[in-house]
Formats: sequence, structure tokens, C-alpha cells
Amino acid sequence: MRIKMENYNTKRLVKKNEESMNIALLIAGGSGNRMGQDIPKQFMHVDGAPIIIRTMQCFQLHPDISAIAVVCLKGWETVLQSYANQFMIDKLRWIFPGGDSGMESIHNGIYGLKEKGCDDEDLVLIHDSVRPLLSQEIISSNIAICKAYGYAITGIQCREAILESEDGFTSTASIPRDTLIRTQTPQTFRLKNIIRAHELACKKGIVNSVASCTLLAELNENIEMHIVPGSEKNIKITTVEDLEILKALMHTSKDEWLK
Repeated sequence: MRIKMENYNTKRLVKKNEESMNIALLIAGGSGNRMGQDIPKQFMHVDGAPIIIRTMQCFQLHPDISAIAVVCLKGWETVLQSYANQFMIDKLRWIFPGGDSGMESIHNGIYGLKEKGCDDEDLVLIHDSVRPLLSQEIISSNIAICKAYGYAITGIQCREAILESEDGFTSTASIPRDTLIRTQTPQTFRLKNIIRAHELACKKGIVNSVASCTLLAELNENIEMHIVPGSEKNIKITTVEDLEILKALMHTSKDEWLK
């Protein structure tokens, strides 16, 4: 596996396969146990709208997104469709059942797209349903980079000092941060490539990789993943503290004097 972090001018990238679809695949199959609330975190309301709807709106508003598919927690499909209707998310095309893990949910989503007749060359932007502050620029960059290079992984260069610990309480070693990337979503692939990755994972007995990018790395196929610059604002809502940060970010703006 090789990773490249680059500053891309997406307007200069050659557009290929313009007839293919760009599909947002939102992963919303988790129950949100870490949040400790009565309803799944993706359906919690923030300023009058469910988090998952705010995430879907990011893709609804982007002119290059052809369709939205959601891998949904079992039992919440009707609720999701009702919210989509209420908030006029008319790009929602398919709802697939969630799995017992994130990897299984992604598996259900990509094979569901294949069964619905999506083309091998279609781009699939796999995105956490609880990252509602995704920018239009990051979406555009994912599409452009995947079209140009085959794989696009949103990420941020690590700025923190990293310690290695086996028990979570003590450490005697640090990890150099210069080559570390904190990945986010979207993570974007041609449909045929991500399906092939899951097929290889099945053959190799890989069943619970934490993300699509880590799955590619674990396959040891020397797949070169290109990094799309992410954003600190593109946070994943996992805890109550994250929810507080989300609300703060939604109600702040950049000061005019800042460059």
C-alpha cells in the first residue's frame, strides 16, 4: 500500500467517464451505543433536523452527486424515508439493511448498488452518516481524485504527538507523526474496485476492518491511495462531547480579519 498526500487543483484534472454516476453511500447501520442515548445518534436532532438529514443535505446540494444510498439500521428504514421526504432529499434512491459491523454494512451497500444495476465504473463515495459538516469542496475533490487516480481517501496530516500503549494507561514508546494520516470520510472508489476488495477480503478471512482504507491496506495488494485534504470541521459524532462541538461549529463563522 502507498499513500500520497497532495494539494490538488481539481479543475485541472482530466474528466473521464463523465457518463458514470457519482453515488453517495451513507453508512448508518450503527446503534450508537457509545452515545448512550435512547435513539441512534444518526437520528438525533440538532437545530430542528436529524444528523443524518444534515449529512444527506451535503450531497443533495452538490451538483455532481447523482444519487444517494443509505445503509440503514434495521427497523429505522421507514423513519429515514419519512425524514427524507420531509426535508426534500429527492436524491435518495436506495435504502439497504445495515450489518453487524461497519465492514458488513459497507458490504451490504456496495453489493446492493450492484444488484440495483449500478455500473462497475460508477463512483461510490462511502461516508459516515454522522459527519454532517462535510464541505462541498471535499466532495468535489473526492470525485476528481478518484476519477483521475482510482482511489480517494479523505484525511488530515497528524499534528498531535502520538504514544503507543497496549493497556491504555501506560506507554514507553512514541510513533513519529510525520507520516501519519488521520482518515475521515468520504472514501471514494469505483464500484468494481471496492467490490473486488471485499471479495479478496472474504478469501483472506478479513471480516472486521475498521474502514475501507484499512481494508485496502490489509489486503497487501500495493494499492496506491491518494489522500484528499480533509477538515477539522468534518467531525464524526460519536459522543455527547462531539455533539456539543457540532452545535458550536454550526453557530460560528470565520472572523473577517482572518486570512
